[in-house]
Amino acid sequence: MTANSPHVTEFDPDSDATQPEGSLQALIARIEGEIRELQFPAFSMDDALNLGLLLVELGKEGQFPIAIDITKGEQVLFHVALTGATPDNEHWIRAKQRTAARYEAPSLLVGLRARLGGGRIEDQGWFDQSRYAAHGGSFPVYVTGVGAVATVTVSGLPQVQDHELVVQALREVLSSMRTG
Repeated sequence: MTANSPHVTEFDPDSDATQPEGSLQALIARIEGEIRELQFPAFSMDDALNLGLLLVELGKEGQFPIAIDITKGEQVLFHVALTGATPDNEHWIRAKQRTAARYEAPSLLVGLRARLGGGRIEDQGWFDQSRYAAHGGSFPVYVTGVGAVATVTVSGLPQVQDHELVVQALREVLSSMRTG
């Protein structure tokens, strides 16, 4: 996985530069498609462990300085920090995870949807930045017919790369469930 992944749109939520017209909408549409695609038939503690271990493997392969978390409600199912991760990643994990859980949507999507009106969710007085972060990296685990049952979160890379790493792992675990 690189910053030049073919899945990366031209919209960069970390940039203050003028963005290509339609790129925000294209990224939102792509993430909404990922939600439709990444529906699990069920999600057990063993599935959480497999997903977490896959993220560790991907993180080590890429030498990514990341922290990884999988949480169901108040229960932490998997949590690890890889070489180079910092204590700040723990704050970001919790803040992004709370956002994904509260809105039952990927944390990146929450932030992007707020930009459609020309602003940022962080500019809203009601958005508590000490508890929430509308930055990429946390994705709900959706079970078909049930909805969001857990969150998987990565922190340590630029937010779109955090998001893409989670999506890559979700795809691989789902694929192995379907073929296994």
